[in-house]
Amino acid sequence: MIEKLLQDQRFERVMEPDKFWQTEDAIYENCVFSDSNFQKTKLSGLKFYDCLFDHCDLSLVSVQQTIFQQVQFKDCKMAGILFDCCHTFGLEMVFFDCKLDHCSFYHLKLHKAIFQNCSLRGVDFSGAVLKEAQFMGSDLTDAKFDQTNLEKADFRGAVHYQIHPEYNRIKGASFSMDGLPGLLTAYKIKVMP
Repeated sequence: MIEKLLQDQRFERVMEPDKFWQTEDAIYENCVFSDSNFQKTKLSGLKFYDCLFDHCDLSLVSVQQTIFQQVQFKDCKMAGILFDCCHTFGLEMVFFDCKLDHCSFYHLKLHKAIFQNCSLRGVDFSGAVLKEAQFMGSDLTDAKFDQTNLEKADFRGAVHYQIHPEYNRIKGASFSMDGLPGLLTAYKIKVMP
Protein backbone atom coordinates (compact mmCIF):
# COMPACT_ATOMS: atom_id res chain seq x y z
CA MET A 1 0.00 0.00 0.00
CA ILE A 2 1.41 3.41 -0.98
CA GLU A 3 1.19 6.02 1.75
CA LYS A 4 0.19 9.56 0.85
CA LEU A 5 2.71 12.13 2.11
CA LEU A 6 1.55 15.67 2.89
CA GLN A 7 4.33 18.08 3.89
CA ASP A 8 4.47 21.70 5.00
CA GLN A 9 0.75 22.29 4.55
CA ARG A 10 -1.75 24.34 6.52
CA PHE A 11 -5.32 23.13 6.98
CA GLU A 12 -7.76 25.71 8.37
CA ARG A 13 -11.44 25.65 9.35
CA VAL A 14 -12.08 22.01 8.49
CA MET A 15 -15.71 21.42 9.44
CA GLU A 16 -16.46 18.19 7.57
CA PRO A 17 -13.81 15.88 9.01
CA ASP A 18 -15.29 12.68 7.55
CA LYS A 19 -14.48 13.98 4.08
CA PHE A 20 -11.12 15.44 5.15
CA TRP A 21 -9.56 12.22 6.52
CA GLN A 22 -10.32 10.13 3.43
CA THR A 23 -6.86 8.68 3.02
CA GLU A 24 -5.93 5.98 5.50
CA ASP A 25 -2.23 5.52 6.23
CA ALA A 26 -1.49 9.12 5.25
CA ILE A 27 1.65 10.81 6.57
CA TYR A 28 1.46 14.44 7.71
CA GLU A 29 4.85 16.06 8.16
CA ASN A 30 5.37 19.61 9.43
CA CYS A 31 1.68 20.43 8.94
CA VAL A 32 -0.56 22.86 10.84
CA PHE A 33 -4.22 22.16 11.58
CA SER A 34 -6.09 25.19 12.92
CA ASP A 35 -9.62 26.26 13.88
CA SER A 36 -11.02 22.88 12.85
CA ASN A 37 -13.59 20.43 14.18
CA PHE A 38 -12.39 16.82 14.05
CA GLN A 39 -14.69 15.64 16.84
CA LYS A 40 -15.46 11.89 16.90
CA THR A 41 -13.49 11.15 13.73
CA LYS A 42 -11.12 8.29 13.03
CA LEU A 43 -7.42 9.18 12.97
CA SER A 44 -6.42 5.55 13.34
CA GLY A 45 -3.38 4.54 11.32
CA LEU A 46 -2.45 8.12 10.40
CA LYS A 47 1.06 9.42 11.03
CA PHE A 48 1.83 12.91 12.33
CA TYR A 49 5.43 14.17 12.48
CA ASP A 50 6.36 17.67 13.69
CA CYS A 51 2.76 18.87 13.43
CA LEU A 52 0.72 21.50 15.26
CA PHE A 53 -2.97 21.37 16.14
CA ASP A 54 -4.14 24.87 17.11
CA HIS A 55 -7.67 25.70 18.32
CA CYS A 56 -9.09 22.35 17.18
CA ASP A 57 -11.81 20.13 18.63
CA LEU A 58 -10.47 16.57 18.73
CA SER A 59 -12.85 15.23 21.38
CA LEU A 60 -13.50 11.49 21.21
CA VAL A 61 -11.30 10.91 18.15
CA SER A 62 -10.09 7.36 17.55
CA VAL A 63 -6.29 7.08 17.63
CA GLN A 64 -5.76 3.33 17.24
CA GLN A 65 -2.10 2.90 16.14
CA THR A 66 -1.86 6.61 15.28
CA ILE A 67 1.70 7.95 15.31
CA PHE A 68 2.32 11.27 17.08
CA GLN A 69 5.98 12.28 16.99
CA GLN A 70 6.90 15.80 18.08
CA VAL A 71 3.28 16.95 17.89
CA GLN A 72 2.02 20.08 19.66
CA PHE A 73 -1.55 20.79 20.69
CA LYS A 74 -2.48 24.38 21.58
CA ASP A 75 -5.87 25.55 22.84
CA CYS A 76 -7.50 22.29 21.77
CA LYS A 77 -10.54 20.50 23.14
CA MET A 78 -9.54 16.83 23.41
CA ALA A 79 -11.92 15.15 25.88
CA GLY A 80 -12.19 11.37 26.08
CA ILE A 81 -9.25 10.33 23.87
CA LEU A 82 -7.67 6.94 24.57
CA PHE A 83 -4.05 7.88 23.89
CA ASP A 84 -2.98 4.46 25.21
CA CYS A 85 -4.15 3.08 21.82
CA CYS A 86 -1.55 5.16 19.93
CA HIS A 87 1.51 3.66 18.33
CA THR A 88 4.11 4.01 21.07
CA PHE A 89 7.34 4.16 19.06
CA GLY A 90 8.75 7.69 19.31
CA LEU A 91 5.57 8.98 20.94
CA GLU A 92 6.09 12.64 21.81
CA MET A 93 3.29 15.14 22.44
CA VAL A 94 3.07 18.49 24.22
CA PHE A 95 -0.12 20.23 25.31
CA PHE A 96 -0.62 23.94 25.99
CA ASP A 97 -3.95 25.32 27.28
CA CYS A 98 -5.84 22.17 26.24
CA LYS A 99 -8.91 20.50 27.70
CA LEU A 100 -7.96 16.81 28.06
CA ASP A 101 -10.69 15.74 30.50
CA HIS A 102 -11.30 11.99 30.81
CA CYS A 103 -8.44 10.99 28.48
CA SER A 104 -6.32 7.90 29.10
CA PHE A 105 -2.52 7.75 29.10
CA TYR A 106 -2.54 4.31 30.73
CA HIS A 107 0.95 2.72 30.75
CA LEU A 108 2.35 5.18 28.17
CA LYS A 109 5.97 6.33 28.22
CA LEU A 110 5.95 10.11 27.87
CA HIS A 111 9.32 11.34 29.09
CA LYS A 112 9.44 15.13 29.40
CA ALA A 113 5.79 15.51 28.36
CA ILE A 114 4.36 18.99 28.79
CA PHE A 115 0.83 19.61 30.07
CA GLN A 116 0.88 23.36 30.63
CA ASN A 117 -2.26 25.16 31.83
CA CYS A 118 -4.40 22.18 30.85
CA SER A 119 -7.61 20.75 32.24
CA LEU A 120 -6.77 17.13 33.11
CA ARG A 121 -9.90 16.25 35.07
CA GLY A 122 -10.47 12.53 35.41
CA VAL A 123 -7.42 11.63 33.30
CA ASP A 124 -5.95 8.14 33.81
CA PHE A 125 -2.16 8.22 34.21
CA SER A 126 -2.00 4.75 35.82
CA GLY A 127 1.24 2.90 35.09
CA ALA A 128 2.52 5.74 32.90
CA VAL A 129 6.17 6.82 32.80
CA LEU A 130 6.11 10.61 33.08
CA LYS A 131 9.70 11.31 34.11
CA GLU A 132 10.44 15.04 33.99
CA ALA A 133 6.88 15.79 32.83
CA GLN A 134 5.59 19.32 33.37
CA PHE A 135 2.10 19.96 34.77
CA MET A 136 2.44 23.66 35.58
CA GLY A 137 -0.87 25.45 35.98
CA SER A 138 -2.95 22.36 35.19
CA ASP A 139 -6.13 21.20 36.93
CA LEU A 140 -5.77 17.52 37.93
CA THR A 141 -9.13 17.05 39.67
CA ASP A 142 -9.87 13.31 39.93
CA ALA A 143 -6.81 12.41 37.82
CA LYS A 144 -5.65 8.88 38.58
CA PHE A 145 -2.03 8.21 39.50
CA ASP A 146 -1.36 4.56 40.35
CA GLN A 147 2.07 2.95 39.89
CA THR A 148 2.97 6.07 37.88
CA ASN A 149 6.60 7.13 37.47
CA LEU A 150 6.67 10.87 38.21
CA GLU A 151 10.37 11.20 38.99
CA LYS A 152 11.54 14.80 38.52
CA ALA A 153 8.07 15.83 37.33
CA ASP A 154 7.09 19.47 37.87
CA PHE A 155 3.74 20.07 39.57
CA ARG A 156 4.42 23.67 40.59
CA GLY A 157 1.25 25.67 40.04
CA ALA A 158 -0.81 22.54 39.35
CA VAL A 159 -4.02 22.19 41.40
CA HIS A 160 -6.38 19.55 42.78
CA TYR A 161 -4.09 16.53 42.37
CA GLN A 162 -4.00 13.58 44.74
CA ILE A 163 -0.87 11.47 44.48
CA HIS A 164 -0.20 8.68 46.95
CA PRO A 165 3.58 8.74 47.61
CA GLU A 166 3.69 5.02 48.43
CA TYR A 167 2.05 3.89 45.18
CA ASN A 168 3.86 6.24 42.79
CA ARG A 169 7.49 7.14 42.13
CA ILE A 170 7.92 10.83 42.95
CA LYS A 171 11.65 11.12 43.73
CA GLY A 172 12.93 14.54 42.69
CA ALA A 173 9.46 15.84 41.71
CA SER A 174 8.67 19.52 42.37
CA PHE A 175 5.52 20.63 44.19
CA SER A 176 4.23 23.99 45.40
CA MET A 177 3.40 24.43 49.08
CA ASP A 178 -0.25 24.81 48.02
CA GLY A 179 -0.12 21.31 46.55
CA LEU A 180 1.09 19.65 49.75
CA PRO A 181 -2.41 18.47 50.75
CA GLY A 182 -2.60 16.49 47.50
CA LEU A 183 0.33 14.37 48.68
CA LEU A 184 -1.07 13.83 52.17
CA THR A 185 -4.75 13.08 51.48
CA ALA A 186 -4.16 9.32 51.58
CA TYR A 187 -2.87 9.69 55.14
CA LYS A 188 -5.93 11.70 56.24
CA ILE A 189 -3.64 14.50 57.41
CA LYS A 190 -4.99 18.04 57.46
CA VAL A 191 -2.65 20.85 56.43
CA MET A 192 -3.71 24.10 58.05
CA PRO A 193 -2.63 27.62 57.03
